[in-house]
Amino acid sequence: MQTTFPQLLLEHARQRPEAPAMREKEYGIWQTTSWGEMAKLVESIACGLHQAGLQRGEHLIVVGANRPRLYAAMMAAQALGAIPVPLYQDAVAAECVFPINNAEVRFAVVEDQEQVDKMLEIQPQCPQLQHLYYDDPRGLRNYDQPGLAGLDELIGAGQAHAKAHPDLFREEIAKARPEDVAAMFFTSGTTGNPKGVVHTHRTLIDRATVGSKFDRLTPQDEVLAYLPPAWIGQNIFSYAQWLVTGYVVNCPESGATVSIDLKEVGPTYYFAPPRVFEGLLTSVMIRMEDAGALKRKMFHTFMDVARRVGPDRMDGKPVGFLDGLKYALGNLLVYGPLRNNLGLSRVRVAYTAGEAIGPDLFSFYRSIGINLKQLYGSTETAVFVCLQPDHEARADTVGVPCEGVEIKLSDTGEILVRSPGLLKEYYKNPKATEEVLGADGWYHTSDAGFIDKDGHLKIIDRVKDVGRLLGGAHDGAMFAPKYVENKLKFFSHIKEAVAFGDGREKVCVMINIDFEAVGNWAERRNLPYAGYTDLAAKPEVYELIKDCVEKVNADLSRDELLAGSQISRFLVLHKELDADDGELTRTNKVRRGFIGDKYGVLVDALYGGKAEQYIETQVKFEDGRSGSVSATLRISDAKTFQPVKAAA
Repeated sequence: MQTTFPQLLLEHARQRPEAPAMREKEYGIWQTTSWGEMAKLVESIACGLHQAGLQRGEHLIVVGANRPRLYAAMMAAQALGAIPVPLYQDAVAAECVFPINNAEVRFAVVEDQEQVDKMLEIQPQCPQLQHLYYDDPRGLRNYDQPGLAGLDELIGAGQAHAKAHPDLFREEIAKARPEDVAAMFFTSGTTGNPKGVVHTHRTLIDRATVGSKFDRLTPQDEVLAYLPPAWIGQNIFSYAQWLVTGYVVNCPESGATVSIDLKEVGPTYYFAPPRVFEGLLTSVMIRMEDAGALKRKMFHTFMDVARRVGPDRMDGKPVGFLDGLKYALGNLLVYGPLRNNLGLSRVRVAYTAGEAIGPDLFSFYRSIGINLKQLYGSTETAVFVCLQPDHEARADTVGVPCEGVEIKLSDTGEILVRSPGLLKEYYKNPKATEEVLGADGWYHTSDAGFIDKDGHLKIIDRVKDVGRLLGGAHDGAMFAPKYVENKLKFFSHIKEAVAFGDGREKVCVMINIDFEAVGNWAERRNLPYAGYTDLAAKPEVYELIKDCVEKVNADLSRDELLAGSQISRFLVLHKELDADDGELTRTNKVRRGFIGDKYGVLVDALYGGKAEQYIETQVKFEDGRSGSVSATLRISDAKTFQPVKAAA
């Protein structure tokens, strides 16, 4: 087996130079780059960067969406022994300062004018950033800053340099070893500065290979790369596994065209966080509510069959002849067209991870014939720790340890992992490295969980977030905020939830409604509204959300461990939580501590027994302007239930 990413590229280019490696949609037309063309492109960029002075061991940042030439720039850096560092394209300029200075970055390759503007804005704070190359020249004609050039210019210079030094590219690739650093990924960090997670070629290639073998991926598979390349999950699926397996990676034209491009590509291997699957299902249900009575009746009739029969069929279990016949008819009339409409008709394997997925959502996709499974991993573990085998996919677990992985639980219930895919270190942060990576090779995940009787791993929450209720009827009861939040988010009308309760006598929650789903619900009831803030405050919406909260409480009452975590009071926030306002990480995880401080007046009102509370909040708009949103929020009590005792 080849040992570094550039070596894998050369092998694909040698074995099948004409086969498609990547496709990119541009002006509505799919453009294909073959493996041979990709190798030539990488060589040109590498020789251009070498001539410009990029040194072995240096870092090069890459900022943008999924673009073949940006992936080629990452590989060109690796070919020279330099280290690509992808950053989130939607990060504001100030968020890029720490990674660039921490990694002492001199070279950047970015997608377009938006990213160029960001880099130029922070250049006074990052004076060492001297070489800036852009892929898309639109809007940049009159820019004449020193060190700024188009990728085309770099490629042209690289082609000339390669002609003069024909052996340079392969000689540089030959110097690399599997244990050399291949890439660095900055975690989005819910507190403090992000940490640079350092991975070698060996760790990333090992995990990519294990994942590919597990799901029997082949060069004939197709992937749609639409999530941020700075997130290691997307990087594994559209870079590491792409080079290990040799399948085709398709890059959508833009974020706005992803759903159309998904239908056109029809990927066979698909990954999405739960919120994407939620969004797809919400759009289906909204369309069905607007459909004619006959269509609605047919949809709901056959979905009842699917819910009863579909999961067993997916798990390879026998179903009765009559049920099989009904399902086949449903497949012809409903499930097949539905899969096609979602763009998932060719999917052989679909994964979700990052957050828990609701059991109803999970079984919906499996019931209509989509092999949706869960995995468990993190940036530090190169993603693949646990995977669900095809016939053992369950909503309440994240699968079994995959090849090479050992798992054990600490005395506090923390999950410890030993794997060939573990990070080398946190960059320039030996203290943080020591905290998570023991001398015995066990990585501390900070997740609390347990292994069930079938050998599947179950995640409860982050160890640091698992708390205890103090005082009141549930004194000493376990409180797992993420578990409670995820149960709320399983409802299509709830987009985000933030639960409080550690060290307090009861649980209180702040909720974000899903504007699209609740907006559609309101329109069908002829309920007028003038925007998010107005809709969120409607008494009818509060009753809708109260019903969701009380269903969660009824469910929690049946959980022996977490019956005390039932929600006593809640409010619906007047604005959507936003990464630009610091309330979410760039991977859309709730920053609970930050929100608790920022909305301290609301937390006090929830626990102080108030019926309403006025608040004014500063917000950042997409165009960079600042403003404020104010409202008097209603605070509502929710019904709680007596814990249901397990049968003796």
